[in-house]
Amino acid sequence: MPEISLHHAHPWDVPPKEAVEIQRQLAPLVREAPLDFEAVRTVAGLDVSVRDDRVRAAVVVYDVRAREVVEHAIWEGPTPFPYVPGLLSFREVPAILPALERLRQRPDVYMLDAQGRAHPRRFGLACHLGVLLDAPALGVAKSILVGRHAPLAEPKGSAQPLVHKDETVGLALRTRERVKPVYVSVGHRITLRDAGRLALGLAEKYKLPQPTHLAHRLSYRGSL
Repeated sequence: MPEISLHHAHPWDVPPKEAVEIQRQLAPLVREAPLDFEAVRTVAGLDVSVRDDRVRAAVVVYDVRAREVVEHAIWEGPTPFPYVPGLLSFREVPAILPALERLRQRPDVYMLDAQGRAHPRRFGLACHLGVLLDAPALGVAKSILVGRHAPLAEPKGSAQPLVHKDETVGLALRTRERVKPVYVSVGHRITLRDAGRLALGLAEKYKLPQPTHLAHRLSYRGSL
């Protein structure tokens, strides 16, 4: 893949107070736009695991038409930022970027096991990466960071808005019948409706969509 060109680049090794200010400055840059599903061929699932003072970022590029993995990469190194709730992107993006640089080609969409706009400052990891790359991105999280939703029906595909401070910030989505939902939110250059559609369409066997399910496995095992 050609060298990654970052938009709105900034330092990562900053105190938490400065990291919060960077989030606030970048959050207004997040934009929503309909996803051209006909043009989407590959979705990159991304996940990061941390053990002690080491981090491993994994990316799995999934062909949504052939329903198969076409490429994957990992990057390991020292943990660059302490664990601070709401500042996950400062801990994980510095590991994700070198993993992405090991790919041969740029994916069409980035799907992260993380939050997007369902974040206290409306700027979770999926937003941060999407804005930096100026690419379509969405978060598909296993738990809620902010917001509440009404009860979901049991069938696959049932959904309810995730609401925080009277604002819809995401979608509680049941990807398997009678299994706890995932929490989908906009990262960048995608609408919430399209993010939910993409996540549901790629939830083939497991609760998580296939790209992030495989990335999660790769980040923890070091192999698919």
